[in-house]
Amino acid sequence: MPETVNIGGVEILRTAALAPMASVADRAYRLMCREYGAAYVVSEMVSAKGICYSDRKTAALCTVTDEERPMAVQLFGSEPDFMAEAVKIVLEYRPDIIDINMGCPVPKVVNTGAGSALMRDIPLAARITEAAVKAAGDVPVTIKIRSGWDKEHICAVEMAKALEASGAAAVAVHGRTRDQFYSGTADRQVIADVVNAVSIPVIGNGDITDADSCMDMYRRTGCALAMIGRGSYGAPFIFREIAARLAGEDYSPPGVEERMRIMLRHISLMLELSDKPEHLAIHEARKHAAWYMNGYYGSAKFRGRCYQLSSYAEAEELAGEFITLQRARGAE
Repeated sequence: MPETVNIGGVEILRTAALAPMASVADRAYRLMCREYGAAYVVSEMVSAKGICYSDRKTAALCTVTDEERPMAVQLFGSEPDFMAEAVKIVLEYRPDIIDINMGCPVPKVVNTGAGSALMRDIPLAARITEAAVKAAGDVPVTIKIRSGWDKEHICAVEMAKALEASGAAAVAVHGRTRDQFYSGTADRQVIADVVNAVSIPVIGNGDITDADSCMDMYRRTGCALAMIGRGSYGAPFIFREIAARLAGEDYSPPGVEERMRIMLRHISLMLELSDKPEHLAIHEARKHAAWYMNGYYGSAKFRGRCYQLSSYAEAEELAGEFITLQRARGAE
């Protein structure tokens, strides 16, 4: 049996988890990654205040299906009272875990005092965590943070200690500062420092793009679980690669035909789960189609065409053309 990590009573395979990614990791994305072995998934970020004001869209984001479990619903906010109330509402959707985002670097989130802005106010972060933990009851609360606000203010260790003392069941650390956004290199040493500073599980996040980089994350940080974000773009099978490596099994990456088949199934699932008509729902699938073509000959031109897709039939046609081009180039 593979190793597991226990987060507040929730057993998770110690392979790799899917990171929460707004406007990317929707239900179709999560289901694709689960199918290929993601050990744990997290919802897109949901506004605590939005839920409290009965925002229909944010409430829809909280739905947890059995196929996605174990799954967390992720909330963001800067006010303990609103966070506590949002947690109580989210509990109705029966998440396995409630996660709070304290690492998002996007200005519209940071400017509300939420996301990575909380890296600059650790006492407030602790109060928000305490309020969430109290409201959550038996459901574990985890927190996602960054290494710090900027290179002069690396505070992940101090933050993690405060969150642990406030009742957090685990902390996920993205090894970049808020100022870095997604540029530069993730600092794995700061993740290792957090692992050594707290007794709760630490989830390591940043720059995992294949089995080698995942093994490096485990080896260099000692983290309890690795988490993958952008490394899964157009590659849900990265989770199968990592699981195979950990099990000592052979793994062969999908060839171009299989990759296009996976892409079409992903798009089909997105359309199936959307409440929008096809010509509108396909807009959200365009970037995913483009990601599946990365790294191949002529992909730049094809990616541009992906952003013009208006139907599933067009996606099928484009995938066929792409396969034909790659075969002509001798690609498998």
